[in-house]
Amino acid sequence: MAVASLTLDLTALAANWRALDRLSATGVQTAGVVKADGYGLGVQAVVRCLARAGARRFFVAAAEEGQLARQALGAGPQINVLSGHMAGDAALIRDCDLTPMLNSVDQITRHLETLPGHAFGVQLDTGMNRLGMEPAEWEAAAPFVLEAGPELLMSHLACADDPLHPMNAAQLANFHAMTDGTNVPRSLSATGGILLGPAYHFDLTRPGIGLYGGQPFGAAQPVVALSLPVIQTRRVAAGETVGYSATWTAPQPSLIATVQGGYADGIIRSLSGRATLWAGDVPCPVVGRVSMDMITVDVTHLPHVPDALDLIGAHQTLDHLAEVAGTIGYEILTRLAARLDRRFIESPE
Repeated sequence: MAVASLTLDLTALAANWRALDRLSATGVQTAGVVKADGYGLGVQAVVRCLARAGARRFFVAAAEEGQLARQALGAGPQINVLSGHMAGDAALIRDCDLTPMLNSVDQITRHLETLPGHAFGVQLDTGMNRLGMEPAEWEAAAPFVLEAGPELLMSHLACADDPLHPMNAAQLANFHAMTDGTNVPRSLSATGGILLGPAYHFDLTRPGIGLYGGQPFGAAQPVVALSLPVIQTRRVAAGETVGYSATWTAPQPSLIATVQGGYADGIIRSLSGRATLWAGDVPCPVVGRVSMDMITVDVTHLPHVPDALDLIGAHQTLDHLAEVAGTIGYEILTRLAARLDRRFIESPE
């Protein structure tokens, strides 16, 4: 195998969706967030899997992503576009039956003028200051927007991964103030919000990272494994250096394995000299720089060098690797490159 192997457990993905669906309050619909190519895993395989598990609504970042999801799903399931109705999107929204989450008066005007009668939702800003209509703007626009019949009112929690953060309660109060009495279905919670409890669930929850095995859903089943093939091994004498900029010097005679994988595959450079790969149960430290296509690993202590070493797997989860890299699991996932050999596994029902 010439490239790294990314194994995606669709059975675990479906199990995570079902678990988050059970955690959502009774009568609440559970969607699936599949933006960024299904969090880097391949949106078409992801949406088909989630649809088989029972999901009937999906969220993407842009209309172009919605087009790919619709091709995989066919007619029926609803696909919401978080960036709303951007200039030039009308044909995609119409032809792919997408539901834009409108974020401003400009988007509302564009949508109602170019696609009258086409489904839409509205995104409200309850304190994150990123997307959505602010309270004063919504108060002014709400009468004519509600008359046009939005299918969903939503907002997004900024600090849901920290259950004790005071912003959670503040945003919840703001959302009630902006939406109570509208008689429109509402959504506030992604994965972290689901874990905050039923008060945050409203009519629809939108799990994202938890589906793919990431925090803050600690009970998630792992979905991703990443294995890097060994290209070559070499003996390095004590005092010799390895890799770009000679950042690692062998303290003793060492056996170094060069594995296929690097920042072109989404294995970020900050893992240089910090990450660990695994040969079964045995840890093997990365030495030297992570380069574009190759990583060097100290395997001196192994009685036998395997054909591949694991970067994400049983001994190093997605979030453990992210912590070593100084980032979050979201970034690790969404950087995974197209050239990785994606292998989908799924247990029979």
